[in-house]
Amino acid sequence: MADFINNLKYRFKTASLLGRLIYINIAVFIVVRFFALIGFLFDFDAWAIINYLQLPSDVNQLMHQPWTLLTYMFAHYEVLHILLNMLCLWWFGRLFLEFFNQRQMTGLYLIGGLGGALFYMLAYNLLPAFSHRNAMLIGASAAIMAIMVAIAIKAPNYKVGLLFIGEVPLKWITVIMIFFDILIIDMQNIGGHISHIGGALTGCAYALAFRKGIDITNWLNKIIDSIVVLFERLFKKPRTKINQKKYHFKHSDTGTKTKRQDTGISAEDEKDLDEILKKIKQSGYSALSNEEKRRLFQISRDKNK
Repeated sequence: MADFINNLKYRFKTASLLGRLIYINIAVFIVVRFFALIGFLFDFDAWAIINYLQLPSDVNQLMHQPWTLLTYMFAHYEVLHILLNMLCLWWFGRLFLEFFNQRQMTGLYLIGGLGGALFYMLAYNLLPAFSHRNAMLIGASAAIMAIMVAIAIKAPNYKVGLLFIGEVPLKWITVIMIFFDILIIDMQNIGGHISHIGGALTGCAYALAFRKGIDITNWLNKIIDSIVVLFERLFKKPRTKINQKKYHFKHSDTGTKTKRQDTGISAEDEKDLDEILKKIKQSGYSALSNEEKRRLFQISRDKNK
């Protein structure tokens, strides 16, 4: 079990930002379904817990649950819902990364979700058709819609192969999806369709601003970087100073490898580790190749044995 958990940790750490977004969505889905199952087996209202993740349309309720502006875009309840969303996120996310970088994709995912939430709240609190309704919003669709629209504006004539249809320009796929969201807005999942439009408008604003050399995700990425640095300082183990003169080398029988008695790893591993850490310091962990990430994980594991 410990090996399985360590393997999951390693996969998450070495995954791209797109992969991490998908992992987070799946993890939240598993937790949500677990509580739903416990509620079913022991006959209590599991939605009382799940509602802490959903975005309420009521402003007063939102004031007591402000975190739902973020959590709703990572939460799903239905299997088909998360399956379709994650397939779309994977497909459009990979296409997005052909023209933009990972930080921009993560930032757009978040502001797209926030744009969808804002449009949803405005509609339910300002439009007479929805003013008498209380609704809850859940799912990553608005965030994914922002990514899809941004890439459709960036590369409108990019051809996409569709089953039974053939190659279709990306712009027409996007237009049709938005058109259907508007067309069936008065049917089921009203809040979801409204949020999709908000996400689409956010993606459009991002792409148009980017044409002018403005990245509207910069402010959010700076906040995320600050939070990451803060957590690293809070939870990072303090380094112990090592006197270089106290290093002792123990030669193996073959004479081809040496081991530092105080670190428990070979001099060759120590050299590789120094180079990898230097690269991380200069360019960040994401700059490492897959082989360097694997090597870092292997050395860390050997060191802790």
